[in-house]
Amino acid sequence: MHTRYLWMLLGLTATASAMAGAVLPLLPTTPFLLLAAFAFARSSPRLHAWLLEHPTFGKLIHNWQEHRSIDRRTKMLAVTVMVLTFLLSVLLSVANSVLMIQAVVLSLAALFILTRPSAP
Repeated sequence: MHTRYLWMLLGLTATASAMAGAVLPLLPTTPFLLLAAFAFARSSPRLHAWLLEHPTFGKLIHNWQEHRSIDRRTKMLAVTVMVLTFLLSVLLSVANSVLMIQAVVLSLAALFILTRPSAP
């Protein structure tokens, strides 16, 4: 199998994961978008251009590639979803060990997001 097809498969899988992450609380969106852009740049100029010009996702990728930044709205949305996810877990009486793991993972993810520069 050609390397190009493997990159394309990785890009398509990452794009699908990013779209799922847009609606599922613990699945991230931006890292999958960045991976998809990287893979499409090596496999399909058409898909790479589509992703970079996408009305929702293109700006996130551009901000990261150009400035290593995340815009304020995306930061606040991400952290809000993390907090709501944790609160839902508490309300559902999830096991304390799971809550501890969730608290650590979500806190580290929030710390990473909040310490990135805000997009210009």
